[in-house]
Amino acid sequence: MLVLGAFASRLKGLHKRGPQPQGADDGIRARMRRDSRRGSAAIEFAMLAPVFFLFLFGLIETGVIYFAQATLTNAIDDAARTVRTGKLMGTLTADQMKDAVCNGIATRQDGTGPMGLMSWDTCKATLQVDMRVFDGFSGANYPSVIKADGSLDVNNMTVQATDACKVVLFRAYYPWTVLTPFLGSLMSNMPSGNQVLLGAAAAFRTEPYPDASRATTQLC
Repeated sequence: MLVLGAFASRLKGLHKRGPQPQGADDGIRARMRRDSRRGSAAIEFAMLAPVFFLFLFGLIETGVIYFAQATLTNAIDDAARTVRTGKLMGTLTADQMKDAVCNGIATRQDGTGPMGLMSWDTCKATLQVDMRVFDGFSGANYPSVIKADGSLDVNNMTVQATDACKVVLFRAYYPWTVLTPFLGSLMSNMPSGNQVLLGAAAAFRTEPYPDASRATTQLC
């Protein structure tokens, strides 16, 4: 009853005031138009936000991939230097060469050195290396270790023994997994569809370091 009485009193008040001036009607319409646009910015943002964040994350990950490629190239150069100078020589294993490369791209097991792009175990498990040794540049002949579909031919990879004055081709490959949705299918060059194969190589002649069959002053 109280509600009905209040409603009736409001109607009487409106009837006594009579028709509203034109300016008042325009103000009401303007206020209604403003109210009708409330929330439109939130709806527009909700529609554009997924595309914006997808573009942003894709841009960041693309930069990370290029940084990883540059880091792998630098790590290959450092590892090749250890072979060229004879720090690593003779019969070597793939694990030794992986250690030499992972020192430049992964966080070391003992926690020393700079923070790497991945853990040590991930680097050792994912990185693949190949090292060929020749007597001279003219006789260098090496096979491809990448299949036609873009995958690595791991069975065709080897690490050959080195010596002084040898020509060496050292190659390393790392399949980098793309995390940004939809970006993997655009950038992938491997059968998995979400990986980018990073690769780096170094070709050099080892220095005439002395060994059991070479004098200290003997040149190549």
